[in-house]
Order: sequence, then structure tokens, then C-alpha cells
Amino acid sequence: MPEPHLPPIATTEAPPAQRFIFVLLDEFTLMPFASALECLRVANRMAGAQVYEWRMASEGGGLVTSSSGAAFQSDDDLTELERGDTVLICGGTHVQRAASKKMLGWLRREARKGVVIGGLCTGAYVLAKAGLLDGKRATIHWENQDSFAEEFEDVDLTRSVFVVDGNRITSAGGTSSIDLMLRLIGMQHGAGLANDVADQLIYSSIRTDSDTQRLSVPTRIGVRHPKLAAVILRMEGNIEEPVSPAELASDVGLSTRQLERLFRRYLNRSPKRYYMELRLQKARNLLMQTDMSVINVALACGFTSPSHFSKCYRAQYETTPYRERGIKGPPET
Repeated sequence: MPEPHLPPIATTEAPPAQRFIFVLLDEFTLMPFASALECLRVANRMAGAQVYEWRMASEGGGLVTSSSGAAFQSDDDLTELERGDTVLICGGTHVQRAASKKMLGWLRREARKGVVIGGLCTGAYVLAKAGLLDGKRATIHWENQDSFAEEFEDVDLTRSVFVVDGNRITSAGGTSSIDLMLRLIGMQHGAGLANDVADQLIYSSIRTDSDTQRLSVPTRIGVRHPKLAAVILRMEGNIEEPVSPAELASDVGLSTRQLERLFRRYLNRSPKRYYMELRLQKARNLLMQTDMSVINVALACGFTSPSHFSKCYRAQYETTPYRERGIKGPPET
């Protein structure tokens, strides 16, 4: 007689834990890494089960030192992963140095498997360098936005605190890792567990991917004047092609003289001086974070004359753009 068909034996075995691989780059920023890791630890505690597990990896394995000087022993080299793993590249200062051929090749191979890959803080730079963010929405720390946008034109760069775009995830650094991990925990195990983790971390203001990184203009400058804030926002959005003071004033219904008085009263400088400082700050970021030529940096910051750019830069930072790069520039005039 044929054996009777029996139903499968019921099992109470829990599903396997979701595994995260934190890839620590030299001089990685500690807070984004620690914040993400703590979210996973607390999630396990609040769930009463090991729903997450993690390992730390690095190129070559061994000890990795963070930008604060704290060192961590990685568990693995850049080894082969399972398709269900999630990789988080933990970036920090001098991230360009970490984008080695070995690192980029490893990321591309793992991406072809369908592995979820993300970047914390400046980790997005390494993903973009590997071509993994082409055509994707992404974010990176606001200090690196200008240089990133210049180098990776195929990435849809946002100013959000974090972005989840398919199997690519990025966060801006700092505490934004908490917001990102709470989103992932909520997606995988429900909003209840994510909220429990937030409560344990005393994190009472959870941000979404619609929230931007920086404080509002009024908060940053310490002045709550809507017309002044609107002008500064316009300046920040028009660095490569500066807008004239007359047009800036007209946009908010002021005369040029009224705008001048507004800046003098609240910021103790003229609109022209303030605008110049914004442009020079972007120039400094590009010089320090990219390989763009000094001439191209000047053009990207609204200077049509390299000599004028050099003169303004020296007046602001007491060095020339060429010396900032450590290279010999043209004779000064």
C-alpha cells in the first residue's frame, strides 16, 4: 500500500537572522557606525530573539582605526557574502583613499549577486566610484555634497538624511544612521519594533527620507527674518552662476539699499561679502575633496578669472588655491 500523505511537521523554529556586514574604512567616522550597530543590538533585545547578527570586515582584515583614534578589530577580509546579507560601507575622512581596486571590484561582484549595499556618511562615495549608484537616488554628508555632485553626474544626489532606493541605501552620517536603521527595522519587522528601539535609544524625533540634513537657514544664522532667509537660500542654490544683489533684492520685494541694510544689521557684512564667503567655502571643499583643476574649481564657483579667484581665496584663507593643493601655481601678479 502506498504510504499516506502526511502534512508537514509544524515547527517553531525562528527564521534565520538578517546579517549585516559593516565594512570599516580607514579613518571611518565612529558615530554613524556605532549608531547603526546599536540599533541592531537593541532590536534583538526588544524582539526577545536574535533577529539580526553582524560582522565587521575591512580590506585586508585586522585593526581599523576610526577618525577619533578608536581602533576596532575586524572579523573578516573582503570575503564572499550570501545573497541575503546587507553590506554597509562605513566612511569618514579621506574616503577617496579607500576606493581601491580591490574594494571596488569586491563591491561590484557582490552587487551582481543582488546583495543590498549601502554607505554610511561618506561611504556613498565608494559606492558611486564602483558605479553602484548610477541612476539611483542617494545622499552623502552635506560637507561632501558639492564635490560628490561634480564627480558623479549620473547619481541623483539628494540632501535627505537617508535614502533607500531598491537595493542601494545611503545615509548622511551622524545620527542619520539611526533614522535609516529604524526604517529598515520597520520594513522587516514592523513599526512596533522600530518604535521600541527608538524608545530605548531615547530617540524621540524620528526623521524620514523626506527630512533634509541641515538646519534651516534661520536656525543656522540665528536670525528669523523670512526675507533674509529667502535671499540666503537663493545664494546657496546659485554658486556657479551668482545672482546680482539687485535681482536678489527684487525677488523678495526689497530695494538694493534695503537688502544691504538687512545684511549689515543681522550678519555684519554686505550681501556681496556673504555671497563671496559661500562661493569660497564651496571652492575650498572642491579643492580638498576632488581632483578638479584649480581653473575648473574657479568656474564651478562663479569665478571667470583664475587670477581673481586666487586673489579672493588668498584674502579669505591666507593661502592660494594652488598652495592649498600643495602644488606650484603660476606666478602671482
